[in-house]
Amino acid sequence: MFFSPVRRVFFGLGVFIAICIAAVLGYVRGGFSPQDAIYMVVITVFGVGYGEVQPINSPLLRLHTILVIVFGYGAAVYTVGGFIQMLVDGELQNALKARKMSNGIANLKNHTIICGYGRIGSMMARELQTNDKPLVVVDEDAEKIDQAHQDGFLAMVGNATEESVLQAAGIDRATTLATMLPIDSANAFICVTARALNKSVEVISRGEAPSAEKKLRMCGADHVVMMPAIAAKRAAQLVIRPTAACLLQTQGLTETVSDELHSIGLVMEDLKVEAGTVLEGKPISSIELKGNYGFLIVAIRSTDGVVQMNPSGDVVLKAGDVVIVLGHKNDVPAIITRYRFKKVAMSYRGASH
Repeated sequence: MFFSPVRRVFFGLGVFIAICIAAVLGYVRGGFSPQDAIYMVVITVFGVGYGEVQPINSPLLRLHTILVIVFGYGAAVYTVGGFIQMLVDGELQNALKARKMSNGIANLKNHTIICGYGRIGSMMARELQTNDKPLVVVDEDAEKIDQAHQDGFLAMVGNATEESVLQAAGIDRATTLATMLPIDSANAFICVTARALNKSVEVISRGEAPSAEKKLRMCGADHVVMMPAIAAKRAAQLVIRPTAACLLQTQGLTETVSDELHSIGLVMEDLKVEAGTVLEGKPISSIELKGNYGFLIVAIRSTDGVVQMNPSGDVVLKAGDVVIVLGHKNDVPAIITRYRFKKVAMSYRGASH
């Protein structure tokens, strides 16, 4: 009968207790007092070798004593063996798991090292995993590393400011190192250490204090992600152009996309179709053809909240619709202003138009 180590311990204990009870009852029936019977069982099972309380002359008591020694000692050995197996298996599994993890990290190439598995680091790891990018997580907190293992990532416990830790994480074979710790000084130390070990690795650092960006770049960071600035900018975008900002989010894009568009002179703006304006009742095709400015209608959010990407030219705009316009940053404000004008009723020789 094969049991797991834990079940083996409990099974062995149960058998051992049953044997001891039966042995005590046997000695009591043989003329021993209950106290003497318990004493006899203890010194017999554990082989202490003390003298008998009273002579065992009858063949039946001698057979009983032999059975107590054999079965009691056997049950005790079985129980202790299960306990030892439980300890050995646990240690062995941990050792094998650590070896497997170490081999996995040693085989990584062109990977990303994420220092810090907090809220930002874990989000970054999941995003890289979604895009099939190899990575390894480094953190001083063993609980966070256990969580990283449970999330399916290669991870190791260590202080990323130490050269030996980054070397174990494969800094010489990595293409990117991202330090996502919430402490600027720790990120700066990691940037310096990483740059000293690998001149070509791309270093991305998280920044918190307003003055951190310049210092982190001086320490070797190629890119600095200012978390407070991103949060503030995101909130402002939701106020200034809520539909365009929500569109970027629902399409799996980030504020970085907006920054990249802005860097090449393009912006995305919301244009709400008000009742009575020149946009109301017009198809998109006529608006784009008659426009004097170069622009593109990226999407339309109707009054029921449905967003239509790349709408066809025959879609007719209604009051309450929000048009998301992409164009040159110098032209879009003029476009917005132009199409917000209301229709002007004109009369010609008494006829209204």
